[in-house]
Amino acid sequence: MATDASATAETGSSEDIATLAKGGRTNILGFVLRLAARLPFLFIAGRAYGPEIVGRFAIAVLVIELFALVATLGLKRGLAQALAHTDRPHTHVVWDAMVVALLASIAASALLWFVPQIMFPNSAVQGLERYVALVVIAVAWSDVSLAALAYRHNIKASVTARAIIEPWTISIAAWIFSYISSRDGLILSYVVAMSAALIASLVPFIREYGLPRGWVPHPERISALARRNMPLAGADAIEWGTRNVDRFILGILFVPEVVGVYYMAQQVSSIPQRLKSSFDPILGPVVTKSLREGDKAAVARQVRQVGFWIIAAQAGLMVTFGVMAPGVMGLIGPEFVTGAAALCILLVAEMLASTGSVCEAALVYICRHRNLVISVLVLAFQIALSFALVFVARNMGLPLMWQAAAPAVALAFSLTVASVIKAGLLSRMLGGASVVSLRWSFLLAIVTATVVGLAFYRLPPQFEWARLSVGMPAILVSFLFVIVRFAFGPEDKALFQKLPKNTQPTLPFEEKL
Repeated sequence: MATDASATAETGSSEDIATLAKGGRTNILGFVLRLAARLPFLFIAGRAYGPEIVGRFAIAVLVIELFALVATLGLKRGLAQALAHTDRPHTHVVWDAMVVALLASIAASALLWFVPQIMFPNSAVQGLERYVALVVIAVAWSDVSLAALAYRHNIKASVTARAIIEPWTISIAAWIFSYISSRDGLILSYVVAMSAALIASLVPFIREYGLPRGWVPHPERISALARRNMPLAGADAIEWGTRNVDRFILGILFVPEVVGVYYMAQQVSSIPQRLKSSFDPILGPVVTKSLREGDKAAVARQVRQVGFWIIAAQAGLMVTFGVMAPGVMGLIGPEFVTGAAALCILLVAEMLASTGSVCEAALVYICRHRNLVISVLVLAFQIALSFALVFVARNMGLPLMWQAAAPAVALAFSLTVASVIKAGLLSRMLGGASVVSLRWSFLLAIVTATVVGLAFYRLPPQFEWARLSVGMPAILVSFLFVIVRFAFGPEDKALFQKLPKNTQPTLPFEEKL
């Protein structure tokens, strides 16, 4: 019997890793597609609109995304748990969630409509800018519908909406609107892109769950769902705030041009962070399945495995973009080269944050209140440190963009502290099981890729064209060669392997409707 139990556990472990790998492969494809579409937008925004307009756009989008995130009330991650612990038809549960998100997003949009200065704190509100508040509804509904689809392991819908429809729409729209309105073009293109992403999310959502036949909204049940997810909503908002409060601080202390340069550096540096979010839709359902079965060892194994995949990928991109930072920022526009230092710091911050982010994917289900308290304290520390470093830099008479990079330094330090605390907490909650995978060959890969990158960076001026076009792929290839050859084990390589048809993992909480 013990042998059978052990075999069953090993089979379950393999299926869980296979599920994570399958979902990760799908979303990494989406990441590549989003990257291919996002780069044209950065180029168009930088060249056609300039730092000042980009800075105004950056602050407005920052506020909209925060309000939309709060309006989902934690349902992006909490919906999987709600579906896993209910006897009601799943169609009714997901439409309860849609109602919650709709009501909250309407309230958020109304606030921004009547007080648009929240979106534009360092410039006057003119033209059509007030109407962008309505986008909160589109973003919130899209997030909840994609979370419902992720529970059914439908990751393709998320890839289509977020990696193809949204980025390509905003890139094309930004180019078209640049000939119509250089002031409102970016805002209008964002409205169009989010609306298109909403449609691309709702169509597969309705196909999967159907219309709510026999469903009657009950205020008590809906409000109970909202209350249960408030800690998750707080955790989501705090995590998001940790990554974006630096931009808002810059909007308060600096002119829009400085914010625009920093925003572009942040957009490039957030490319590695999107790899972590690539696993979010599939990691949540797998973790909740293991927790429901009381298998803490499986949760630790899943977090450890995904954490290594993410930190390895982020480190490769950190070296690739970091070594060539001036050239990367120069592609966006000559006015943005001054953001190279901020880009390097932000890339390091993203890599240091990955452990804490993955651990939080489990903490929000195990001890959500303690996780929320830690996140709030770390965010408060980050904000205080950001202001302190900016004022110190000003007193020292450092150049303007070095002053603007101070919040990035505070971010990197704060995220490191958060990762250490959350990894320790999760390990204790899982009975002392390790949740971090440290491998010395990982450092070897970083050193090797850096040496390759510096060789290309020091090429004579006549070979400047080769720095980005040949150098960046060479850096990434050298990193991947070392990491796969010396650091990857059998479970790591599952990320690159397709499963036979007869071993495809089933849905953890599959239910006939």
